[in-house]
Amino acid sequence: MEIAFYGSSVVAILATLGVITGTNPMHALLHLIVSLIAVGMIFFSLGANFAGAMQVIVYAGAIMVLFVFVVMMLNLGSAAEQEKKTLQPISWIGPVLLSIGQLVVFYLAIHGISGEMAGDLISAKAVGISLYGPYVLAVELASLLLLAGLVSAYHLGRETRRGDIISTRNEEDDA
Repeated sequence: MEIAFYGSSVVAILATLGVITGTNPMHALLHLIVSLIAVGMIFFSLGANFAGAMQVIVYAGAIMVLFVFVVMMLNLGSAAEQEKKTLQPISWIGPVLLSIGQLVVFYLAIHGISGEMAGDLISAKAVGISLYGPYVLAVELASLLLLAGLVSAYHLGRETRRGDIISTRNEEDDA
């Protein structure tokens, strides 16, 4: 499973560089999805099947949908302009090549290599006991951090309309 580990590591590093250096937020999200799936594959190759499955389901699935909604909520330009940029074939080349590389690594890991997985398998029960035992404070702090990020994104993305701001000056003039 070494080829799966090293191949997924290369894909994760390249995709993460695409996230950091990308100027368009939607392209950065595409690279981030590929990076999170590659990290899930790294967990699988190390024998942590539950952590790999949670990485793909929770982060590459649910959290990325949240990020897409945040980008849409921030209203980064006209919809037609953003759609034209997203649908250009040049913008899909990086994520597609990285995804194909990840699929090749995944295929080689399953079919091309005969060998045992390194390490012991960790059950979901053991992960749950660890998370809600000695690490319960870290789990709660992470949830509060995610909540603060969501509230901040909402306040940054909302539009201020004329009727939304209550002026105390008008109330003093009426009195």
